[in-house]
Amino acid sequence: MIELLSPAGSPEAVVAAVQSGANAVYLGLEGFNARSGAKNFTQQEFIDSVIYCHARGCKVYVTINTLAADRELETIAQMGRFVSDNGADGVIIQDLGVSRVFRSVCPDLPQHASTQMSIHNLAGAIAASELGMTRVVLARELTYEQIKLITEKAPIETEVFVHGALCFCHSGQCYMSSVIGRRSGNRGACAQPCRLAYHMGRKADSYPLSLKDNSLLSHLKKLEEAGVKSLKIEGRMKRPEYTATATRIYAKALAGGAEVAQRDIEELETAFSRDGFTDGYFTGKKEDMFGVHQPADKEAQKLYNLVRKSYADGEVRRVSVTFFVSVKKGESVTLIAQTEDGVKVKVCGAKPQNAENLSITRKSLSDQLYKTGGTQYKCEKVICDVEPGLFLPASAINSLRRQALDELTTIMTTLPSRRTGVFPSAPLSENKRECVINIQVSSSGQLNPAIAELNIQNVYVPVEILSSEPEKVLPFAEKGKNIVAALPRIITDTQMPEIAKMLKTIREFGVNEALVGNLGHIALAKLGGFEVRGDFGLNVFNSYSIQTLKAAGIKSVTASFELRLAQIRDLIKCTDTEIIAYGRLPLMVTDQCIIKNASGSCTCNAVTNLSDRMGSVFPVMKEFGCRNVIFNSQKLFLADKQEDIVGAGLWAQRLYFTTETARECEQITKSYMGLSDYRPNGLTRGLYYRGVDDHWKEAK
Repeated sequence: MIELLSPAGSPEAVVAAVQSGANAVYLGLEGFNARSGAKNFTQQEFIDSVIYCHARGCKVYVTINTLAADRELETIAQMGRFVSDNGADGVIIQDLGVSRVFRSVCPDLPQHASTQMSIHNLAGAIAASELGMTRVVLARELTYEQIKLITEKAPIETEVFVHGALCFCHSGQCYMSSVIGRRSGNRGACAQPCRLAYHMGRKADSYPLSLKDNSLLSHLKKLEEAGVKSLKIEGRMKRPEYTATATRIYAKALAGGAEVAQRDIEELETAFSRDGFTDGYFTGKKEDMFGVHQPADKEAQKLYNLVRKSYADGEVRRVSVTFFVSVKKGESVTLIAQTEDGVKVKVCGAKPQNAENLSITRKSLSDQLYKTGGTQYKCEKVICDVEPGLFLPASAINSLRRQALDELTTIMTTLPSRRTGVFPSAPLSENKRECVINIQVSSSGQLNPAIAELNIQNVYVPVEILSSEPEKVLPFAEKGKNIVAALPRIITDTQMPEIAKMLKTIREFGVNEALVGNLGHIALAKLGGFEVRGDFGLNVFNSYSIQTLKAAGIKSVTASFELRLAQIRDLIKCTDTEIIAYGRLPLMVTDQCIIKNASGSCTCNAVTNLSDRMGSVFPVMKEFGCRNVIFNSQKLFLADKQEDIVGAGLWAQRLYFTTETARECEQITKSYMGLSDYRPNGLTRGLYYRGVDDHWKEAK
């Protein structure tokens, strides 16, 4: 049976979801989840919620879907043990290091790969399975055909968002909130800069990054037929009445299979929407997907009041039970109660008496057993084996029914028997080496031959440029520089053959290394005969993430630029580790074409600018597959901080060129070698010194 998974930002929302028809809820404990602004749950509230849900046949998943620093992993391990010991049905995880720790300290607790892991192709789902995950939450940007392919072929369950907010950026790849405001989406504190107004070309004060809410209400049957395991409603930050409304309507649609009623759509819009809904990513029709939220009006408040009454006034959600009863002369009465999920108990009562007046009948017995009101159970059927001429008091039947239901509840809420392990040993650090300089280019024009004369080691070049203009890297290859193919962060299954063809072409030219920023691309590169280096998109935030990637065969990693240099220094570097030390940091990668939206035509080679209300200008550049990348308004510059970089124990620092001219690329490279005093205008130190806001302290 397909699962309807609902958000619970508070204990009240748990009741709202369960009573409205959810098969499972997902919630977060205080700290370490992607919705730190939600009320979240204390330990006792979590325990109570698990008992409440399990007694009604509903599962509970815990979100621990943020990046964690080394010093936080012990605390997270304790959280993992706690939720495992107290009956969580699974945890939703982003961080590769957290996953590794959990496999050691709570090995029997199922792990789900969060959408924050940016898994968007079959290879990514397979990689998650190889890491021990049992389910993958697929990227919201996938079409039905892509979802169906992954679901049919992956050795792992799939979960799909069917309702709620859409991020403008691929989940897990958004750094805009952290870089410009120190509130990291990867740390649960996104400030939602995509919902603000921006100037774009001639369109002033528009909302070019604010998408309508997703709604796949009319596509549920297709998802079920495709084999998707779980349908997820977004909204832990929203009020319980929203959870109840969305859950009830989606549960009704799943149960009925009929056409969606216009009234249901209107109720969903009233509960929360952004100028209506969209299914643009699912259908591949991405033109009309933009909208903004309007404040709740009187109609919304009226709906909230009605909905609150619907889930707060007693048991609506009932567990279906079948009773099997045997009443025979000289034998104790036996009653078997069995739920639709196969949970079964047997209780016995007194021996029946010979009837003097009224004897017990199948009807009278059934009438008593059907009286399950006031409990979370609903009698669906009674099967009786009753000998004639016997008498049993109604009180005895009622007592048997109560005993059977109580024992069912005990079984359903019994905590699973799970192993508890120890915190894994720390990886071994490799010997420190000289910190080399690597460069990365975004266009062939930046491959300035003058840079080839300088002391750089690796040159990261987009695979599209290497395959179409291989002659551009010849001056670098002739000087002994290592050429590395930089793969796009997003490659869907429909785009895999094109990238594979490019890789085959450049492999024949002698390129044998690839830079990848997604779990799903490691196998692609290896299959093409390439050694693999890890890019920033893998979100390396702790030593155990580095260890995991090394075990996957990656020869170097890029530390997250959301870390402070002091944290990077403390990482146990069991393989070569580099940082991005120069450039406009990539803030978002999106399946929307901002460039086309701004100009009205496909001018892919042009750079479009977004301007915010403070006057900051964010360049937008084309990415593979008609995607766009939004870059920071300021350039990260650390040429004068070489002592700090070398002191961090790094293998390399990368200079990431985006909008620079060939001459600027040369001057910047020289400045990092002490050969020039060039400094760009509008520079920043990024987060390497100030870090992101440590909101975890507030949660404790």
